[in-house]
Parts: sequence; structure tokens; C-alpha cells
Amino acid sequence: MVANIRYEDIVKVPKALLHDHLDGGLRPATIVELAAEVGHELPATDPEELGRWFVGAADSGSLERYLETFAHTVAVMQTASALRRVARECALDLAADGVVYAEVRFAPEQHLERDLTLDEVVEAVLAGFAEGSAEAAAAGRPIRVGTLLTAMRHAARSQEIAELSVRHRDAGVVGFDIAGAEAGFPPTRHLDAFEYLQRENFHFTIHAGEAFGLPSIWQAIQWCGADRLGHGVRIVDDISTEGPEPVLGRLAAYVRDKRIPLELCPSSNVQTGAAASIAEHPIGLLRDLRFRVTVNTDNRLMSGTSMSREMALLADAFGYGWAELRWFTINAMKSAFIPFDERLKIIDEVIKPAYAPLLRD
Repeated sequence: MVANIRYEDIVKVPKALLHDHLDGGLRPATIVELAAEVGHELPATDPEELGRWFVGAADSGSLERYLETFAHTVAVMQTASALRRVARECALDLAADGVVYAEVRFAPEQHLERDLTLDEVVEAVLAGFAEGSAEAAAAGRPIRVGTLLTAMRHAARSQEIAELSVRHRDAGVVGFDIAGAEAGFPPTRHLDAFEYLQRENFHFTIHAGEAFGLPSIWQAIQWCGADRLGHGVRIVDDISTEGPEPVLGRLAAYVRDKRIPLELCPSSNVQTGAAASIAEHPIGLLRDLRFRVTVNTDNRLMSGTSMSREMALLADAFGYGWAELRWFTINAMKSAFIPFDERLKIIDEVIKPAYAPLLRD
């Protein structure tokens, strides 16, 4: 292992991101400008102060309180121009952080207050991602952005959003997701949507095992057929560490054996109470046991974070070097919802060549 990796060097290496929410990654200055345009009242109008407010409000240890912060970001994302701007800036910000592949998710049903249709919402976001990606490439920071459409698990529009996802699959939508408070809203409420997606050979992930435990993970995999687990951090509850060697329960063993990707989000998991601290995050154990672990940002605004920051925190907490960061990155790319040959091309032509000289040092 190589210790003491510098943050500025992590920024330079290619990274892959699978779990990032569009409405959780706005620039504070953009929120202030868009709020003024639509007359939405914010807790602060100075961008720096507003950014601090979001992080502080999200640091409650409660998923439900954490989710309340989105009222302010969603409120300013109700027009096609606002959605396009936010998506464009998202692509640019991720590219500036060295992300070469990202899957960014959002819930179209939350952006209909100003009479946009679901299709118009998706089209605006896809246009913004395309614009931002083109600008990033022109600046020498190429990035590919895939879009996941999210249905809210407490609502009843999952079938409609699943059909919307498939309708736009050839325009940049690469997958489907459900999100929102887990307790009381099991994924099995949306079985019709998941069965439809499977018939259409379409990919989907499910937020599971974050605020709720093993039953949520079990249902997401065994009842709903999820390709990946959004967070999935509570799989650690099925691993006993009391003896000399960790012992996996049947569910944990199944997840590992099937190479089901875990979309772990360290800083966010600490904020919502799913982990006590970065140093105590189950990612250390799960990585040692060779689960298909990936590192993600979740909500960059609410966590005041980036992919480089998440990796730097892990390098500091667990002594990870370039080999471990490369492993996380390749895991994510292997687990992406784009075709196999396209994943392999990014791994072989972008990721491996960039890390090769670092591993020789």
C-alpha cells in the first residue's frame, strides 16, 4: 500500500461514479439565482452560507431529515431551462473532478410543478448532460454521463417511470431506480415496474440497505431482481466478526457470490446514520472480503463532497493506495449500465493506462 496520497493527485486520475443524485449536486450559486427567478425562499442567499446550511442540515443522522433538504433544490428545478442548466453544470463539475463515467439519477415526477410533461423533463436533462459533456471534452476533460430515472417509493408512479425509462433508453437513459424513505415503503410495492423492466431487458438498481436493514436488501434482490444495490451498506449486518475470521450469513454470501455491486456512499452513509464514521464504515470489511464494492458521492451538495474527496477520506482512514483506488474504479466501471464492450473500452483505454505509472512508483 502507498500511504499519504494527495488529494490533488486523486483529482487527476480517472474515476467512475454510479450513485449520484442530480438534485443533490447543485451549485449553491445556481440555487440562489434560480430561486430568485421563481420566488422560492431559501434559508440563506449567500452561496457559501447556503452551501454550509445544506451540509449542516444533512448532518442529522436521520435519513428522513436528510431528505428534507431536497425541498429547496427540487423547487428550483421546475422549468426546462433550469433542468438543462443544472444537468450541464453537473457534467462539468464531475468532469473537473476527474470523473470519466457517471450515472446520475433524478426523479422526473418531482419536476412537474410548472406543467412540464415527464418526457419534457427527461429531454431537458439529457440535453443538459450532452451540452456539459461536449464542453468538458472540448476542455480536455472527457466524460460520459448515463442517466437513471428514479421513481419515489412512497408514490404510485413507478410503472409510469419505468415505461418512461425504456422510452428514452436509446437517448441516454441507461437504468431505473427507486428512492426515498425505506421504512414502510418496501420495494415489493413496485413489483409490476420491476417485472416490466425485466421483460424489456432493462437495467435497474434499488435503494436498499441504507436506513433499513437486511429485509430491504433481500426483497430488492430476491423479489425484485435488482442488478445493483443502492447503498446496501447494511449487508454488514449479515456478517459475524466475533470469531477469528468473518463469517458470512446466507444473504451476504449470496450477494458476494453473485457479484452484486454495492453502491456505497461513505460520507452520506455517515450523515444518515448508516455508519458511525468514515473510519468505522463497513466499506473496509466489505472490501477486505472482496464484495463488489464501489465508491460514490450520493449527494455532493448535502455532503459537501466529490469523488476525489470520498477517495481521499478512504485513503486516509484505511491507508489505501493507488491499487485500492484503481480497484474501486474498475469495480464501478464493470458494474455500469452501459454495454459490455463500452465498459471494457473505458477500463482498458482510460482507467488502466492512467493508473499504471502510479502503481510502478
